[in-house]
Amino acid sequence: MQISLDEIISMLLARVESLAYGAENQKTRFNVLARVLYKKGLLSDEDVLQSVRDEHRLLVDLGLVDEMPDDEMMEAAAESLLQWIKGDAAAIRRTMEEYESKMREMAAKEATKPKIDVAPASALSQLDRLSGKKPGGSKLIL
Repeated sequence: MQISLDEIISMLLARVESLAYGAENQKTRFNVLARVLYKKGLLSDEDVLQSVRDEHRLLVDLGLVDEMPDDEMMEAAAESLLQWIKGDAAAIRRTMEEYESKMREMAAKEATKPKIDVAPASALSQLDRLSGKKPGGSKLIL
């Protein structure tokens, strides 16, 4: 049985979409349940911060990360979770705008960096023929 490249790509894209849908579904369920717990007073800001610390401690103990992040990092992670739990749309929007701004800055910096272009083998062979050199020698083209 033969499968075309288009069929393989279609199957992979369908699988990726399915995984994305599942992840989004899990995130929604987490948010709903966490909001219920928070509104009932069974989950506090300090509980979330302590759980973030516990999670990082576990990751360090398992060797999945090298060291514990500083308190500022853990507080930022906890605050991010709490924004979703509390449903603070204004804070989430602000965070998303800051992230987009940083990404634009990084893209602008990346665009100003020098680029290294690699010529295909056919172009190098053509240069060899034009210059009269033996094919296969190394060339640096600026």
